[in-house]
Amino acid sequence: MIKPDSEFEQQARTRQAQLTKPPGALGRLEDIACWFAARQRRAIPVPLVPAITVFAGDHGVTEEGVSAFPSVVTGEMVKNFARGGAAINVLARAIGARLTVVDAGVASPVGDVAHIIHGKVRHGTANLAREAAMTRDEAQQAVALGRAQARADIAHGANLLIAGEMGIGNTTSSACLICLLAGADAEAVVGNGTGIDASGRAHKIEVVRRALKRVEKKTWDDGIDYLAELGGLEIAAMAGYYLEAAAAGVPALLDGFISTAAALTARAIEPSVTDWLLASHLSFENGHRIALEKLGLDPLIDLQMRLGEGSGAAMVVPILQAALKLHAEMATFTEAGISEKHD
Repeated sequence: MIKPDSEFEQQARTRQAQLTKPPGALGRLEDIACWFAARQRRAIPVPLVPAITVFAGDHGVTEEGVSAFPSVVTGEMVKNFARGGAAINVLARAIGARLTVVDAGVASPVGDVAHIIHGKVRHGTANLAREAAMTRDEAQQAVALGRAQARADIAHGANLLIAGEMGIGNTTSSACLICLLAGADAEAVVGNGTGIDASGRAHKIEVVRRALKRVEKKTWDDGIDYLAELGGLEIAAMAGYYLEAAAAGVPALLDGFISTAAALTARAIEPSVTDWLLASHLSFENGHRIALEKLGLDPLIDLQMRLGEGSGAAMVVPILQAALKLHAEMATFTEAGISEKHD
């Protein structure tokens, strides 16, 4: 696994100290520039070229009544992505990002829709409250699908990768993974998902606890086992996407609750993957902060979003671009002929 280069980070920090501003005056924007310097191996990082891939998959656990929407909505939203009508389409256009949609395991027929990569591993997962969501081989196929898409996005020139998702029921799967991998209780992790009420949330907590009870005596070999038992096909693909980004030395910007569940499973497969992950925002969904803390990541913004699709990450890209532009284009005290602070 490629490691970030601390020498370039130090060069960037030296430059930050010479720019025409009080030390630390730009707050975390300074840290962002230095973070990218270490990963681009440049004292002055080049502008970001973002790529967004939305992975879609259905979840058998919807049989338990954990979502406010029927599972057919997954396929309908995939078609909406392909037509350019979803929030992530708007945001991708706004930031100039290439957007790809991947069917990793949508249950309903998507059809021969243009602009969709058909990588379906199976037609949705099994009901994780009652049995393994998928086989280990299927989980590995989904991870490989995500890895392949990361390679494709990098080959098209991206130097920042964003994974989004669509899958009715995936907050239940993600809650299971976060509870298990972060050592947290379902009460603290489970949220309202797509908009269930208080009684619906209480039921969802019970479903998550049943799933966790089912696997409590299982011996876990690696992160693939977590995905097979409790994951989703789109979540496994996202984990693969993050793993390949790290292997290629390309930063990945996390989105919300589901993306951090994928990141936790990716870390269970390869611990150093977190060196290449940056947290974009704090989701309004319960448990997101718990997952981020377990990953050792601090979100940049909190807009109380919980849409998914990669939307929160896309919102942060202009902030990242501004941080790099300030780092590259501000004058130093010497260039501007301004006296520096006395020691």
